[in-house]
This record gives sequence, C-alpha cells and structure tokens, in this order.
Amino acid sequence: MTDWDLRKLRVLRALEEFGTVRATAEALRMTPSAVSQQLSSLSHQVGVALLEAHGRRVRLTDAAHVLLRHTDIVMAQLERAEAELDGFVRGEIGHVRVGAFATAIPSLVVPALHALRREYPGLTTKVHQADAAEVYDLLSAGEIDVGLSLAAQAPTAHDGRYDRRELLTDPLDVALPAHHRLACARTLRLGDLSGEPWIYGASGPWRDITVSACAQAGFVPEQAHVASDWRAILDMVAAGMGVALIPRLAATGDTPGVSLRVPRPEQPRRHVVTAVRSGAGEHPRIAVVLRALADTAGGLADSTVQYS
Repeated sequence: MTDWDLRKLRVLRALEEFGTVRATAEALRMTPSAVSQQLSSLSHQVGVALLEAHGRRVRLTDAAHVLLRHTDIVMAQLERAEAELDGFVRGEIGHVRVGAFATAIPSLVVPALHALRREYPGLTTKVHQADAAEVYDLLSAGEIDVGLSLAAQAPTAHDGRYDRRELLTDPLDVALPAHHRLACARTLRLGDLSGEPWIYGASGPWRDITVSACAQAGFVPEQAHVASDWRAILDMVAAGMGVALIPRLAATGDTPGVSLRVPRPEQPRRHVVTAVRSGAGEHPRIAVVLRALADTAGGLADSTVQYS
C-alpha cells in the first residue's frame, strides 16, 4: 500500500487551483524547484504520470484528477476527524464516571449532568452510588473519575493521591413531628431536644454527625430507632416516632407531617467535597464535569430555603 504524504497531495491540489508551478510556489511559500520536486516524487510513488507538457506549461493528467478526487474525500474526512478530536481537547467529548453518596445524587449530580447533556451531547457519563468513604476506594481503583464525598470522610491531608475541593456546605435541619410541642416555637436549640427519642443510623458518618452535633449541644441523644434511609427517617418522624437531624440536600420538597426547623444559634453542617485522583482535574472532560457540579452547588446555595 502506498505511504501517502499529505504535503505532496496538498501541492498537487494547489497546482490544480493556481494553474502554474510558479503561482503554486508563491501560494505555498515554496520555491518552484521544490514544488516540482514534490510533484515528481508523488508521481514516482503512485507509479503513474501526474503532469504532462502543455506548451510552455504543464497540466494535470487524467490520473492526477482521479487522485485529486480521492484526495478531496480524504481531506474532508480528516477535517471531520480534527473537529471531533478538538471536542476531546475542549472536554466536549468523552466519558466520565461520577461516584457520589445517596443524597448528593438527586440534588447535585443529576442536575449537573442534565445540564452537561444539553451543552455537550458528545460527553457521556455514568453515575455510581457509593458511601461517602467508599468514594476514595473507587477513585484509587480507577472505577470512577470524579467523587462526591464528605470532608469528614476524607483521607488525611498528607495523602497525596487525591485532589479535593469543597463543593457545598450542607446545613442540618431538625425534623420534628408537625404536632410536636416545639414545632412552632419561636426559636429552637438542639439542647431543647435532649429528652426526645432520636432516629439515626447504627454506624457510619450519619451516626457520627448526629452524636457529635448533640454532644456539642451538651447531651447524648437517646436512639429510639435505627435507620439510615432519609425517606424512612422522615416517615418515622411524621408518624411521631422521634426526631432527627436531616441534611438539607435530603429534605427536598414538602414532607407531610414533618416540621423542619433550623437549630439556633449554631446550626450543624456537613461539608460536601469533590475528589479526583491527583492531577486528573486537569483533563478537559473531568474539568467540565467539576465546573458543572460547582455551578449546580452555587445555584443550590443561592436558593437554599431557610426555615423559621
């Protein structure tokens, strides 16, 4: 198979366009002898004459016109390839896998990826739900490219395997039964709920967050029920079975039978972070996803509902 040289094909195309060797040389900023040498070499490669004498000039042979017809097709396809590859360079094409804990998916991940799908239809994504701490194992194993986790679950600051960035500060609201005696109180402190039955997980970050927040308020919460699914927790609160701390990301929409209150004066919060393998955030397709997540988080922060 012929080892095609695109530069020689472009010289042939220019000769057909400009008509003479001298004009071709001027257009391509070459010498006339260099143009003649390129065309002679191309003719030798393909094994057929591409030029023929025509008075004091030369003209393209029928074989040359056949070659140019195919050259135009090849050049057009290469232009398309270059345009498509530019999409990879700009992060508009590719595949990115996003791992996130459950409450981050509906409020952060889904809106961000939905916006990306509209803006960059050539960029595909895959979502992997995982516990906040598990995200780092998935990154290390190469199973995801971007992780959403909690700052409290991050490896030590000396671990150089990951680049982390705070994405969102998620307030923790108190969920009370709508008929609770404190549901309409002017102000509510966590300490006011020291004698109440509490609902939270048996282990993991949510137990730690609840116990820690109550400890800072000066009491140990009495665990009346064990649950880690937010829908189940809110349903139990609505049924009057206890109270709970609920991340605002999880308390989207109306929850009949539940009163959500902001504990004062210090509202506990959890810090949501993005994590990538060290240096990976510079890849255009990953940078595009990180920007979309940041934009979505910024919109949530601007529109966060403040309860009484």
